[in-house]
Amino acid sequence: MKAPTLRGPGQRVISWPPMAGVDRSGGCSGAWQRGRYRERVLLRDGRSVLLRPAHHRDAALLQSFFAELSPRSRLLRFHGAVNGLSDAAARTLSTQVASRHVALVALADGPDGLPELCAEARYAVDEDLDGDEAEFGIAVADEWQQLGLGHALLTRLAIHARANGFSRLRGSVMAGNEPMLALLQALGAELRGNAAEVRGTIPL
Repeated sequence: MKAPTLRGPGQRVISWPPMAGVDRSGGCSGAWQRGRYRERVLLRDGRSVLLRPAHHRDAALLQSFFAELSPRSRLLRFHGAVNGLSDAAARTLSTQVASRHVALVALADGPDGLPELCAEARYAVDEDLDGDEAEFGIAVADEWQQLGLGHALLTRLAIHARANGFSRLRGSVMAGNEPMLALLQALGAELRGNAAEVRGTIPL
């Protein structure tokens, strides 16, 4: 998915925003509603990952994550040839901005016992969209794809966006990215596009 951009001066940096009033049946734990969200998710192959908000200290993890993606996965995420993230881009993608940029990461235990970032997802306000819409983006490490991780991330972002007044999440998918198109269909998204790109809209 295309990386959403941050716009507007004087934005307030926040921790993971409140989720008061969200139906717990939506898939997010009560801890998210009360403040600092942490959730352990079991995947289809029996492995588990920890979901939590992105933090500015994750900038280096994000750089390693994108550098280790296959060229095809980077192409599908950014819709162009990208070898990795600059320091500035990593800081942007790891910073939460109130009502404008919300980012979630998935972490697994690496072979050395240190946390390893295996997926990231986010939504952000885009000036080209209506006021009740946000742009989403998501990337999953190659070895963690097709395990339900993308679904887990997007459903939680959708719950969060709805609680913060958004009615739709939009994202662009390159034609041929069948797993992503199938995920959007499973989430009830409306798909429109052409031979090169499909625009998906998830109603909230």
